[in-house]
Amino acid sequence: MEKKLHTFLNSNLLNKYLVGDTSLEESKEVEHFISNYPEASDAYEKLQDNLEIIAKAGATEVPHDILGDILESLEETNDTKVINLVQSRKTPWYSIAASAAAVLFAATSFMLYQKNMQLNNENNVVVDEIYDLRSDIETNNSKLDQLSRELLKLNNPDSKKYLITGNDRAKDLKTVAYINPIEKTSMIDVISLPQLPEEQHYEIWAEMQDKMVNLGILDESDRKLKQIPYMEDALALSIKIKSKDDTIETDTEVAEVSLKDQ
Repeated sequence: MEKKLHTFLNSNLLNKYLVGDTSLEESKEVEHFISNYPEASDAYEKLQDNLEIIAKAGATEVPHDILGDILESLEETNDTKVINLVQSRKTPWYSIAASAAAVLFAATSFMLYQKNMQLNNENNVVVDEIYDLRSDIETNNSKLDQLSRELLKLNNPDSKKYLITGNDRAKDLKTVAYINPIEKTSMIDVISLPQLPEEQHYEIWAEMQDKMVNLGILDESDRKLKQIPYMEDALALSIKIKSKDDTIETDTEVAEVSLKDQ
């Protein structure tokens, strides 16, 4: 909608409407914008004010004795002087010049108004870009801080590293799990996952003494350190191919690593 308003203000419709040179459809369009957009209404009022100022500046005071001259002429003869009276009503050249100057001044004022609006818009864009840049810097600093904390966890001597590779069903699968039993944290780094059909995905599971616990979905887009739930006394971690449709049962294990052998 801002673009439509800007296009309207850049057109010459307000000037044409002011001097009565618009078609019926153009008049309806102008009146719509004036009624619904304060910017258009302000621009039109400014044009009216400028035209009124020019009209007052170019106005000529009517001589006080002109009415008497007209009445004397009417008394001499009706036929002849009627023609002169009608001729005297022709618009003087200076009135035409004043009107033309008013329209020119109004058009110039409107162009300056539009230029000012354009500069204001450009200034707002620059300000927005500065705020976006600051936001990007803050976001990057936050990511660096998070990465630093994750590296500290990986380098912690209490953290244990487990390489999980795929079996014959997914030979290219490779992930690394980092488990810290002291801080009770678990992280997994997805290195590579073979592509699956659209209806399937990978899930990581923890094998407990008497049950299997789902720790979440693994995706190729997660090729970064990912926090997963820490499971106390887990015996092993495994990766399975599961169907996204819960009504279809698929449970294909493609990788497993024991947590008790290391």
